[in-house]
Amino acid sequence: MPHPAPTIGIIANPASGRDLRRLTSNAGLFSSTDKASVIQRLLAAFGATGVAEVLLPTDMTGIAAAVLKASLGPVAQDQHWPRLVLLDLPLSQTVSDTRLATRHMVERGVAMIAVLGGDGTHKAVASEAGDTPLLTLSTGTNNAFPELREATSAGLAGGLLAGGLVPASIGLRRNKRLLVKVPQQRLCEWALVEVAVSPQRFIGARALSRSEDLSEVFACFAEPHAIGLSALCGLWQPVARHEPYGAWVRLNPGADQALLAPLAPGLLQGCGITASGLLSPGVAHRLSLAAGTLALDGEREIEFAEHDTPTITVDLQGPLTVDVEAVLAHVARHHLLAVPRGHRLHPATPC
Repeated sequence: MPHPAPTIGIIANPASGRDLRRLTSNAGLFSSTDKASVIQRLLAAFGATGVAEVLLPTDMTGIAAAVLKASLGPVAQDQHWPRLVLLDLPLSQTVSDTRLATRHMVERGVAMIAVLGGDGTHKAVASEAGDTPLLTLSTGTNNAFPELREATSAGLAGGLLAGGLVPASIGLRRNKRLLVKVPQQRLCEWALVEVAVSPQRFIGARALSRSEDLSEVFACFAEPHAIGLSALCGLWQPVARHEPYGAWVRLNPGADQALLAPLAPGLLQGCGITASGLLSPGVAHRLSLAAGTLALDGEREIEFAEHDTPTITVDLQGPLTVDVEAVLAHVARHHLLAVPRGHRLHPATPC
């Protein structure tokens, strides 16, 4: 029995890839025009794979307006883009917009949500998405969780998976996460990539990018090619995404050994390493610092004092994401993109 044509949501964070860390490290900005172009490439791939409808929230930077204009043009008609539905939701220009849009998409039963943003954006979507799969696209400053890939290939994988042509057992991956608990504050939060411990006692400017502001870093996964705080683990105690444990490093400016690490795009700093190890799943890890702040996926969110006892635990129940490479490998093995004569994309079909 053929699967019904799916609906997919797209969330593009207007502010991702434009924060202070990029301005101070000579990294390029990811403009609203760039994000609109990424969405248009997704729509072309979704149209080719039978996606019926795409939900896109409105915004104040012109992303949705540019996509809507393009969807009415001849290219969209020729490529059979899915029907575009704009979600006109209240806007606060904060992370609440991302969370609200995600909840609306889940309530409307989308097959998956394509996310354009960095680690923070993906964490916000994942916190509301439940088991709705995420198609991750990197357009932020810290991009360890969303892997860098072309939107056309990602859209092909997402469309074929959403349409039921690729089994979920092949195309979906369950991710790890880090649970952060502070019992005295009745607080339980989680991070998708890393939690950094800083001796600074107040949140202040949220971003952390100086080695002297770091005491420990805990990571779900840590890849040697990563940019951001997880690179400290990735270049010292690497852990792959698929491995069922995490990693940690302890830092001190007076350490005998210093690691040269890219803490942000274009920003390399020497960081003194005094200890490191692995995090077993389900085992709560206490901090070595008595008071300070915790940064989740690159931004400080939690203050803790001497009477608090924060713990960090690796958990294997993070969000579901589309494994683009696995999907396309399955597609290639089974020739799922082969089209017969008479198909509108067959070269022998009259225009």
